[in-house]
Amino acid sequence: MDTFNDFIYDIPVRIYFGRDQLKHLGAELKKYGTRVLMTYGGGSIKKMGLYDRVVKEIKDAGLELHELSGIEPNPRIGSVRRGVQMCKEHHIDVLLAVGGGSTIDATKIMAAGAFVEHDPWDFLDLSKRTPIERALPIVSILTLSATGSEMDTAAVISNPETNDKIGRLDRALLPKASFLDPTNTFTVSPYQTACGSADILSHLFEVYFNMDQDLYMLDCFMEGLMKTVIRYAPVAMRQPDNYEARANLMWASSWAINGFVNGGKRKAWSCHPMEHELSAFYDITHGLGLAILTPRWMEYCLDETTVSKYVQFGTNVFGIDPSLPPMDIAHQAIEKLSDFLFNTLQLKRTFPEVGIDRTHFAVMAKKAVGGDTLPGFKPLQQADVEAIFEMCMK
Repeated sequence: MDTFNDFIYDIPVRIYFGRDQLKHLGAELKKYGTRVLMTYGGGSIKKMGLYDRVVKEIKDAGLELHELSGIEPNPRIGSVRRGVQMCKEHHIDVLLAVGGGSTIDATKIMAAGAFVEHDPWDFLDLSKRTPIERALPIVSILTLSATGSEMDTAAVISNPETNDKIGRLDRALLPKASFLDPTNTFTVSPYQTACGSADILSHLFEVYFNMDQDLYMLDCFMEGLMKTVIRYAPVAMRQPDNYEARANLMWASSWAINGFVNGGKRKAWSCHPMEHELSAFYDITHGLGLAILTPRWMEYCLDETTVSKYVQFGTNVFGIDPSLPPMDIAHQAIEKLSDFLFNTLQLKRTFPEVGIDRTHFAVMAKKAVGGDTLPGFKPLQQADVEAIFEMCMK
């Protein structure tokens, strides 16, 4: 008897992909009303000219525009609260997030917060987790290939007052439409390109490294996405305006986390809960934290019961000789991934290099496992996570 899990897949997000799609923005927004709140981060969208083009489309459509800027790279609940207040004060009909995953994530919780009287942090607070019954419509314009928030149900928000960084999944948070123009990522720095690429890979690894029986075609699909990132991330770093590279990274980022690759897999993610603690306490770039953690997590989880997955990964993604002993293939695969992350992408490889010491290891590990066990690829308890953190020190 097979052990496949049943699943439902339904992602009703309209995607406008390519150079000349912004002409559809006005009509897309008008489906939901006339009062628009545009959210964004710093000044990058103004420097690249995207801000002016977006505002023109909104004005030409005869819509009323309000703006909220200053959303942080690890979006904070304070920005969300400001957005919720603006939604209520101006009777906003539709939210337009222009930016990367941080802007889109913050906007999602604003959209839900617009309909409730309680603090929007209650949606995320693990002791409350108030239900999200409805949310304002969200449209996004993506400027960074990384999180996949433009096509998924997730939002992750930081609370500096409590050193928490917590995610929430809910179908009400799905954008109605997203505009994916690879030229909007031409100005992304090599460092942010590298961090975004590490994030895409981690989304895939979190699902791929799983001993549950599932669809062969999904593993093949994920391996193809991994090879896409490995091929095109260095190109985009060297040639920022290479459309082919930027387009492949952008579409890979969406498909890595829009639910398609999950199939019937049920295991919890491992590296993301650990990294959320790092960026909650130290405010480091999410993709960088994942890059440092991932090879150590892989090494820690490797044993005779899991080695077959590493063999599949090493032979299919990195082309390692399949005739070698399985453990040799597994170690080579981890080494090749490390070489890609730390040499090709030029990301820092240890905690001390990014200002992380052992001070908060115990509390971060306890929070990462939810006070008990993280039921991932290999079940992890607090001591296991602390051991993985220790491996990241050198």
